[in-house]
Amino acid sequence: MSLSRAPRRTLFAVGVLTAALVLSACGGDGGTTGGGGTNFVTNKGGISTAPKGQRAAPGKLAGETVDGKPLDVADLKGKVVVLNAWGSWCGPCRAEAPHFAKVAADLKGKGVEFVGLNTRDFNKQQALTFEEDYKVPYPSLYDPDGKLILFGFPKGTLSLQGIPSTVVLDKEGRIAARALLALDEKKLRSMIDPLLQEK
Repeated sequence: MSLSRAPRRTLFAVGVLTAALVLSACGGDGGTTGGGGTNFVTNKGGISTAPKGQRAAPGKLAGETVDGKPLDVADLKGKVVVLNAWGSWCGPCRAEAPHFAKVAADLKGKGVEFVGLNTRDFNKQQALTFEEDYKVPYPSLYDPDGKLILFGFPKGTLSLQGIPSTVVLDKEGRIAARALLALDEKKLRSMIDPLLQEK
């Protein structure tokens, strides 16, 4: 029995999404390139930035958090927003979690909001346990299928492409910086601090 074309296309799309997440999951800390014709700047630490006049807004990043509350990243406009894609199964995510928890606590009430994007944890309890173990003080959107990560960033922008990866939005809600590697406190702050100083 053969499958019709529509289901085959759907299966292909799901396969591509799964393959992309698997291939990029828990990637190394190699540098990134700026992508053809995009004017992104990548420093030696693997952090890419977009000039202020050339930043794009993300797509819709909204849904239910790991603990069941509604959250829409668009509501955080006016603050610098740190978006971190993670999974409880990911070793580099566990390594960077204490740094994110510390910086988030240090910057609480100082114009910075952190939002996690939990992916490929098909059992919410695993994600909740991760947040408890690492004392994560901020919410995480629950994105087990990776749809927010895949569709939340326009093509050609500094998008989340691996697990872990981090994108920082400026105060106008535009994509300003990205890291496709696990971050320590110093690298994380290097993405946030310049955006806090922007007028």
